[in-house]
Amino acid sequence: MGIGDQIQKDIVAAMRAREELRLSTLRMVKSALKNKEIEKRAPLDEKEEQQILSTLIKQRKDSIEQFTKGGRQELADKEAAEIKMIEGYLPKAAGEDEVRKIVSEAIEQITKDNGGAPPVPKDMGAVMKVAQQRILASGIRADGRMVSELVKAELAKGA
Repeated sequence: MGIGDQIQKDIVAAMRAREELRLSTLRMVKSALKNKEIEKRAPLDEKEEQQILSTLIKQRKDSIEQFTKGGRQELADKEAAEIKMIEGYLPKAAGEDEVRKIVSEAIEQITKDNGGAPPVPKDMGAVMKVAQQRILASGIRADGRMVSELVKAELAKGA
């Protein structure tokens, strides 16, 4: 069963249980998936659905940051609750240790490709590309900002 089908079932369950926040969040997710499907003019595959959900989570994290700065904690809490619900439909998020290992492997690959020369901070784009590909291939999910920070830290060590 795809993410879209599961969300539809959960919408019905949320309606029956009269869970307003959950219902509104699921409807928002469903409409985001449907809009992308209409834009693409074809059904979405699972990777595309996961990408859309990841984008929604990133938007919510940005909103939390803005609401917190603006002193609107109740809205930040609502966004945090939405993130938890959306994350339930995605594969488990990778921990920092897992991502660090993937970043190290990506740096080793770049070093090999450069004829043994370790990458320098200006090679960050190449390392990020390899790391993101490895993360996608492993089927896990990782926050791009965390990956970026770990790549920067690793490249700074070698420089």
